[in-house]
Amino acid sequence: MSTADVLFAAHPTHATAVIATVSSDLHLTANALLAGHGFEPVTKRTWVLARIDHHEPCWANLTAQSMADKGIAFQITPELRKVIDSHTSKGQHPASAAGRDTRDRASVEAQQIHNDLRHGRLTIHAHAYDGPSTVAVGTYHDGPSIHLHGADHLRAVTDTFPSPVQAISAFQHLHRDAVRPGPAPLTHTERQVIEALTSLRNGQEPERPSLRETVPAHAADPADHEAVLDQFLHQHANWHKHRVWSDETTLAIHETQTLRVQLLHEPEPGDATWTIAAYESPVAERTWRITLTAATPAPVLETLLDALAEGDPWDIALGSPVTDKTVTHATRPLSDAGWKPTINGPTITWEAPHTDGQESTVGVQFDALSAHPAHSYLDTWTLWAGKNPVQPTWTLHASAYTPTGLLTRLTETLAHDTGIRTTPTNQHTARPDHRTSLAPTRPATAGPPTNRRSR
Repeated sequence: MSTADVLFAAHPTHATAVIATVSSDLHLTANALLAGHGFEPVTKRTWVLARIDHHEPCWANLTAQSMADKGIAFQITPELRKVIDSHTSKGQHPASAAGRDTRDRASVEAQQIHNDLRHGRLTIHAHAYDGPSTVAVGTYHDGPSIHLHGADHLRAVTDTFPSPVQAISAFQHLHRDAVRPGPAPLTHTERQVIEALTSLRNGQEPERPSLRETVPAHAADPADHEAVLDQFLHQHANWHKHRVWSDETTLAIHETQTLRVQLLHEPEPGDATWTIAAYESPVAERTWRITLTAATPAPVLETLLDALAEGDPWDIALGSPVTDKTVTHATRPLSDAGWKPTINGPTITWEAPHTDGQESTVGVQFDALSAHPAHSYLDTWTLWAGKNPVQPTWTLHASAYTPTGLLTRLTETLAHDTGIRTTPTNQHTARPDHRTSLAPTRPATAGPPTNRRSR
């Protein structure tokens, strides 16, 4: 380890968790600051921050600022600095925003409830499902009994009672036959947090897990799908999570009920992980659909969800009929970037210009036959990257009426954007020298992510 008292680094297996390694297990001030900001000790010198709201980089940055104020020397690895800068550019500073945004205050309270549950300070007597939401009744040790509503960062206290008997009686009156004993099953996010905290309880200092590099968007790492959906729902109050018959699937629906996002948590190889569908009205037939496989890069998925949330829901749901003009508009970013079209019967394919040392390629394919109104349920557009179109690493399929604006945003991303790719390193590879301390970032106003172009 370097000359700093504390080294902050990205967690080797959790997308947003942070590791803090202290130079001495007797550095009481550093330990106290870490504990006060939510870090938990996993060895004598190693602390982990894992939260259910995925804001760990921001809290780690605030912890580093507190250490700077106390004169404690610290370092932030370049990999973690990139993550912090990305969260900063998106305005994700929950502590500084807590006084301004009710949702952020609620997220902080939900985190405390989660901590109380995990550490045994709060015992759940029973739970039920109130439509798409989880509800529960519990009692604090040496404290009141409460009713809870929601899960993860959306969990909140809805009522308080002086005794467990009163709380349970009221809960049974409200939810009747739906009441089940004990707590609800852990959510995916809760399991991730627990795994992040327990995976390093081996008495060893964490090794540097991977090398991160900036690459074209099509070659970037896949997103943490559950984390992306949770963050999307947190940022867009007009989208709501709905429970479906199987725990294998999560469904998010826009308040107009014309746009739906489905996430399949454990798809079979080749199956769609994400399905985005649009309907002209809540009871109408589907107008268009987009599917994405599990390995779809994070910049592509984030672009699609951003575009879906930013547009007018009714216009997006109606989609766009395919014409020569809409095809030209959707693929203009490719042409501007030097991608050349190849025509093979009814199919037009645009592929990125090849460069020396390129291991994979990326392309966009348009099938004019599938664009015919009689075949509107078929895949008209295919975005892919990999060895070749027949052996892709990932694919995105879109039907005929997919809005031209969404397609244009996606081709812009493929043509111009970048992302982060992590490559596992040999465990014996020397840790790079981080003797230069990197100052924490002060809370900033929202701006474009560092790994994507400002639009």
